[in-house]
Amino acid sequence: MNRILLIDDDENLGPPLATYFQRFELQLVHATRPSAGLAQLRSGGFDAAILDVMLPEMDGFELCRTIRKDSDIPIVMLTARGEVMDRIVGLEIGADDYLPKPFEPRELVARLQTVLRRLKPNGNAHATALGAAPTLKFEGLTIDTARRSVLRQGEAVELTGTEYELLAMLAREPGRVFSRDDILNQLRGHEVDLYTRAVDIVVSRLRKKLEPLDCIKTLRNAGYSLALRRESE
Repeated sequence: MNRILLIDDDENLGPPLATYFQRFELQLVHATRPSAGLAQLRSGGFDAAILDVMLPEMDGFELCRTIRKDSDIPIVMLTARGEVMDRIVGLEIGADDYLPKPFEPRELVARLQTVLRRLKPNGNAHATALGAAPTLKFEGLTIDTARRSVLRQGEAVELTGTEYELLAMLAREPGRVFSRDDILNQLRGHEVDLYTRAVDIVVSRLRKKLEPLDCIKTLRNAGYSLALRRESE
């Protein structure tokens, strides 16, 4: 059973949500303060985190930044009133997904199930369909799809689940141009409102982490592609 940490100062939210999550074999632990949530995360044993934006001690964005210093655990942000700026900021600082308040519990479960599938080596149907090799090797870049690990010029790179899935998607078909809609549809795994700024943000984050390699090319009005040669070529 996957363990999920909810950090939200609404004391009435945790118990009914925990009961609902049990239907889907998800165990929810609720912390009402960021300091308590961070302590629990550092103790280990969690598979994903849900962060509210409006929190005491520090807001959800600062909390997300703090978590990202030490962990690539999947993070879903609960954004105030669904404001686009909240979504953009959340994605820029490393969140994997967002959901506006008020939300339907079933949709939150769906978002969690999507980010959790990214943690499973065999959970990517796209990879299975393509018969992808366990290890993808390029000039300066190695992607171990079984371990979901990435080496840049021999050094390990810490990626969020979304960043890894984007890189793996591009690497399985190097040179192919993926449109923003292609990328969103693949990464989300369920129907959402398409909003292309989200893709641009994740690509920007990934590019920074892969520097000094110039891996991802932008084709104006078309999309993105991986611009590295395979080592075997």
